[in-house]
Amino acid sequence: MKILFLCTHNSCRSILSEALFNHVAPEGFTGYSAGSFPSGQVNPLSLQALARAGVSAVGLHSKSSDVFEQLAPDIVITVCDKAAGEACPLYLGSAIRTHWGLSDPSELARDNTLSEEYINAAFDACVAKVQQRISALLALPLNALFLDKVQLQVALDGIGEL
Repeated sequence: MKILFLCTHNSCRSILSEALFNHVAPEGFTGYSAGSFPSGQVNPLSLQALARAGVSAVGLHSKSSDVFEQLAPDIVITVCDKAAGEACPLYLGSAIRTHWGLSDPSELARDNTLSEEYINAAFDACVAKVQQRISALLALPLNALFLDKVQLQVALDGIGEL
């Protein structure tokens, strides 16, 4: 099973999702990430958050969703924060699509009045939210749910509300 995590810049939330998913994914499952307007680099604070969580960042890099035109993922998960007015990237393949909105902790890093501890806590909270959602995803009876895509869609959308 292939899961593609999409965000705007592919430097923070989608990168965290890719790394965290692959850290716990069972055999035959792979996570990927991309952005509609990739920044070209992974946010260093994302890498630090992964290190604090004990998750490898080897091979992570910011890339465009165009790279995955031939991937044919089973599930596409957008992780932009619609509440912040971000435009989430579209994926026009046949994959099941869902939205798991996450606040962007990298936005806080631009505020020079915030402490390093506060910013790190925001990254760690994002990591914890992603871990919670991935655990819920992997707890689903995915083989059975792929037989009923409507039920799978409902289950994935529900996880995004966690």
